[in-house]
Amino acid sequence: VQLQASGGGLVQAGGSLRLSCAASGSIFSRNFMGWYRQGPGTQRELVAAITSGGSIDYADSAKGRFTISRVNAKNTVYLQMDSLKPEDTAVYYCNTVNPSGMNFWGKGTLVTVSS
Repeated sequence: VQLQASGGGLVQAGGSLRLSCAASGSIFSRNFMGWYRQGPGTQRELVAAITSGGSIDYADSAKGRFTISRVNAKNTVYLQMDSLKPEDTAVYYCNTVNPSGMNFWGKGTLVTVSS
């Protein structure tokens, strides 16, 4: 399974970005998909997740500001990030877990939010 994340960049506080993660090599629709992030000096943390059945969960820090979605026909998961804050600055990683429990990570995309 290969994951390709894109959409990161530099944005001012209060702005928006949309991250995309395209998956290949797996039956995408059956997989759990998640977005994680790792800020400077911090551990990697789950930001948002969406199951194959469409159930969604968010970290408290993301609730009300971020929206995760998936388009199975495009093998792509998105993370719409609004009202960005400087503390959202991090490398964002796409993750997938297939029905066998195998875990895959993509290379991260850097999001920098300036104050």
